Amino acid sequence: MSQLPHIAETLTLYVFTMSSAASVPSSSPGALSETDLAVLRVLVDRSGKITSRDDLNKLAGLSGSQRRCEAVLVNLRKALGDGAIVTIRRRGWMLDNSVAAMAVALINSL
Repeated sequence: MSQLPHIAETLTLYVFTMSSAASVPSSSPGALSETDLAVLRVLVDRSGKITSRDDLNKLAGLSGSQRRCEAVLVNLRKALGDGAIVTIRRRGWMLDNSVAAMAVALINSL
């Protein structure tokens, strides 16, 4: 748990091993903006695939600004933990598989 302190601080995640379902209680803080959630949805939908800046801007409806894209990724890393979004140098980003279920639970809870 010490490796992912931001997840513990930001969300309470319950994993039911019997049903393999994950949920986030509705009382979790709404620290993510609509733009942050749009980017997270793109990363979840493309889980296991590298998403380039251009694709992320287009699919999430960002303005195309490099700075805006970077700022959103910083916000998501703060909320999900540093290792949640993997940077593939000169190619883009991808959501780490170990946080995909938690990310889906977060999206579904809002």
